[in-house]
Amino acid sequence: MSARRPGSVRVRRAARVPRTDRHRYRTPVRDGSLVLVTEIDVKIDALVPEWLYLPDIAEKLDVEVTRVRQLVKEGQLIAVRRGENRALQVPAAFIDGDRVVKGLAGTLTLLKDDGFSDEEMLEWLFTADPTLPGTPAQALSENRGTEVKRRAQALAV
Repeated sequence: MSARRPGSVRVRRAARVPRTDRHRYRTPVRDGSLVLVTEIDVKIDALVPEWLYLPDIAEKLDVEVTRVRQLVKEGQLIAVRRGENRALQVPAAFIDGDRVVKGLAGTLTLLKDDGFSDEEMLEWLFTADPTLPGTPAQALSENRGTEVKRRAQALAV
């Protein structure tokens, strides 16, 4: 063991992420607790046509970025790490003008209660369903949330 200089600080290595959570990173939130954020899969990344960074969403909603982070923490939005700098991003389809798409929060709650992970929810929301028609995310933005929620409830059976 080498000698340390007086006044130097010993730096500890961060704890290893468990094998089952390697696709997730811990991100601090306002109250100091840690929240798991999904690392996006290439297949799902290809399903989502457009993404927005959290500051862009804050600007559209006319709120602080901390409020957008709170929406993610509460499960009203799904944020994933993607891109070269692994920044948090949200599908642009979740934002309608200056508000979150009507019915999205309820649909996300239903899917979470059904045991869906964030990745599985994104895959379900952005996979085309010919009987809908279109994707559930499109149906939500077209104010057809009742049918989307009905289908989300049926997944639990």
